[in-house]
Amino acid sequence: MKKNLIVIVMALSGLLLGSCAKPPQVELDAVKASIDQTKMAEADVYMPVEFAALQDSLNVIQAEIEVQKSKMFGKYEAVKQKITVLETLAMNLEDNTMKAKELLTQEVKDLHAQVTQLLIDNNALVTKAPKGKEGKAAIEAIKGELAIIEAAVNEIPAILESGKILESKTKAQAALEKATALHTELTAVVDKYNKRKK
Repeated sequence: MKKNLIVIVMALSGLLLGSCAKPPQVELDAVKASIDQTKMAEADVYMPVEFAALQDSLNVIQAEIEVQKSKMFGKYEAVKQKITVLETLAMNLEDNTMKAKELLTQEVKDLHAQVTQLLIDNNALVTKAPKGKEGKAAIEAIKGELAIIEAAVNEIPAILESGKILESKTKAQAALEKATALHTELTAVVDKYNKRKK
């Protein structure tokens, strides 16, 4: 009887030891790969706050795994659930990053169209500006500025095509601001000149 009891106790002990939960390494590797994928999609550039939150969550999960490893009978169910949630968040962030890039690309194209039209308008206004001694020097200076803006505007499509969306947006916004300022200045000069003619 005692022998049977010892055999049962040993069998149960073996079962308990055999059933000790193992750290979810496969799941952890999978979620790390998902986060790496979001970085390849440039989530760290276009959605930095959300990407940082993913990294923070991963660090918390890794810390929890280490805590459970230090215990005799580590429990990983809660950690596994968190990993599942994090993997879903990573996939969603990748999708959202692609959408954000598409929206930004369209925004750059719209800015480019606006500044291109402004350059056409500004060049038309230059022809209407006064050509007197004082006006001539100012007009030449404005023409020089317009040429610089036009050169910058012509670079935008290539920068956008290379995938540098934020850089192309910055360049387009700067060109638009300068072109708008010149348009305001030229409009005022032409209006003043036309009033004098009357």
